[in-house]
Amino acid sequence: MSEDKTAFEKKTAHDEKAAAFKSDAASGKKTALVTGASSGIGRATAEELIAEGYEVWGIGRTFRTKNEETDFHPVVLDLLDTPALLDFLKDFDREHRDDLKVLVNNAGCAYYGMHETLNPQMIEEIVRTDLEVPMVITSRLLRTIRKNRGSIIQICSVTSQEPAPHGTAYGAAKAGLYAFSRSLLAENRKYGVRVTAILPDMTETPLYRNADFEPDTEPGCSLSPEDVASAVRYALTQDFLVDTVTIRPQYHRIKKKRM
Repeated sequence: MSEDKTAFEKKTAHDEKAAAFKSDAASGKKTALVTGASSGIGRATAEELIAEGYEVWGIGRTFRTKNEETDFHPVVLDLLDTPALLDFLKDFDREHRDDLKVLVNNAGCAYYGMHETLNPQMIEEIVRTDLEVPMVITSRLLRTIRKNRGSIIQICSVTSQEPAPHGTAYGAAKAGLYAFSRSLLAENRKYGVRVTAILPDMTETPLYRNADFEPDTEPGCSLSPEDVASAVRYALTQDFLVDTVTIRPQYHRIKKKRM
């Protein structure tokens, strides 16, 4: 009898916890901040979040098309301009202290080639964009996200967990971002914060504009930005915690760019 009661109590506690989480997610205004939101994965993620009922603020250096989404607010900002970034985050945090639910650190930078061909400026841009900036943004918004039992999505890469020839600096920065995500989750899981690392493989985005290769054009050889955005939505909409999502195209095929 006592064993049955214990099992019943455990099930009840689980149901109450799940109901509380759903209630938190469904109540009131929901705001999300997405970096690198002017194109590619960031833009697709913003659209996915809007479809899920979020009001999205998207940071980008340029927005080429006119915004027609009433729930999307473009923020023109160079993330490597630290004083400007901190000023924005201070105002944003103050205005959205009660409704910020999701932070998506998506903005990325990559230069490809043998490592000795990268100059110090390229390496600095990779490390700052792919690792330093997510750490700075997260540190400034973490108390608010914790208060709101929100979620942090880190767009990492499969190169964060495997060798990345011709992309060593990029792979190292993404490995750092993945390690940061795992430790951040360990620190904040007990407060109801979700931290998810999304690890996409070859995706059709402007990230490869500086590479001498590109995905093969045959079907199944690359992911679309919408594929990655779907993984973000999956992580945000489950009753259970999703800490890592790795997604790959069916085939691993690249081809040399025509110069």
